[in-house]
Amino acid sequence: MTRVHALPDSVRSVECAVADFTSVARGKIVARADFEAMGGCRLPSVVLGVTLTGGEPDTVFGPILPEDYRDLQLVPDLASAVPVPGRGDRVSVICEPAGALPRPGRAALDASALSPRAALRRVLARLAAAGLRATVAPELEFFLVERSADGGLRPAGVPGGAGAREHALEIASLERTAMFAPYFDALFDACAAQRIPVTGHGHESAPGQYEVNFAPGEPLAMADAVWRFKRLARETAVRHGFLASFIAKPFADQPGTGMHWHASLQHAHGPHAGLNAFVDAQGRDRPQLAHFIGGLQAHAPAAMALLAPWAHSFERLRRSDASPTNARWGDDDRAVAFRLPASSPANRRIEHRLPGGDASPYLTLASMLGTGLLGLQGELPRQDRGPALPRTPRDALDALHASAALRELLGEVLVDLFVAQRRHELDERAALADPHRDWDLRHLVEQA
Repeated sequence: MTRVHALPDSVRSVECAVADFTSVARGKIVARADFEAMGGCRLPSVVLGVTLTGGEPDTVFGPILPEDYRDLQLVPDLASAVPVPGRGDRVSVICEPAGALPRPGRAALDASALSPRAALRRVLARLAAAGLRATVAPELEFFLVERSADGGLRPAGVPGGAGAREHALEIASLERTAMFAPYFDALFDACAAQRIPVTGHGHESAPGQYEVNFAPGEPLAMADAVWRFKRLARETAVRHGFLASFIAKPFADQPGTGMHWHASLQHAHGPHAGLNAFVDAQGRDRPQLAHFIGGLQAHAPAAMALLAPWAHSFERLRRSDASPTNARWGDDDRAVAFRLPASSPANRRIEHRLPGGDASPYLTLASMLGTGLLGLQGELPRQDRGPALPRTPRDALDALHASAALRELLGEVLVDLFVAQRRHELDERAALADPHRDWDLRHLVEQA
């Protein structure tokens, strides 16, 4: 990663932002002088070990992270530095934990093993070693909602709109979308300031649901863009008097929140540098395309814990409506997990439709590109249906915990930490009288 160098003269403070397994940015704001002196900043290691609700699992503190909550170093990637909207004197920089994290009585822990972003960078290094690079483009859905008096959710009313509210599906409605123009204008202005390549938006297939499209780009940059977009969408919505939520299934009888990734591979060098690696010179599919899909299918059961990280995430899959419930592939079929959209040979690509909008973009891309590469290198066969997918979050976590392939791709420590946190949350949720109201809606509406 890029190390600290001179910042623009106008910068007085730096927001050091680090990604954990959620979509919430963690970190701190430090004065410019301290940022430059420390080469980033320090952060208590406990921050990366707690659950979404602040729980401290016994299976994390001691077995994985030090029990004394000692500090770890956050190293900035200065290539990711962008202005903080509305603050001309502050920049936001994405950081990663790095260095040795001492653990009394045990071997020191490499702090980079805790980072989903670092895991994605390692997978991209594998692609590069294979002579390949990837281009990806996300399609991200979310809801504009507000809390109702009974503790549930309803589509957001139009601010200052004399009670205007969507009461039934208004699919692709330009009129309803225009009513929220002040919100989207502010959101996309912030996206432009932070170099988030949003290309379009529109009303989706459920009341209060919208989809945003992104331009294709390099995987790490696009994962950063989605991670930052989710934060901007939530913060901007609160300032406009409602909530933007990426919760998987806010309304039981309506479609859920997807995060679909289109991905293609290109030759990185040689006489075919820059050309699509999924097709030959005549524009016909190469065997590599089928093998890539074979890898996605073979490892889909274990990857499901990453693509559907919460118990509530499985409601999107269990009550499917335009969401896949299987590991099938198909040509231009939105009911399958791995879709091959109609395209020119130069744009031949795979659309991965399993991830929910509540998943980590870093872990989603790391698992997608990593398992696809394993399929390509191992010449795994593409299956008509693919293996059965886990039907419960505990089954998915068990599959991830037992997966030698994903442990090797993502790192033993990262998998163990992810599984321990999610199991702790499942136990916490199961102890409640009304888990959906008192855990899902309480925590995921604003943090998924």
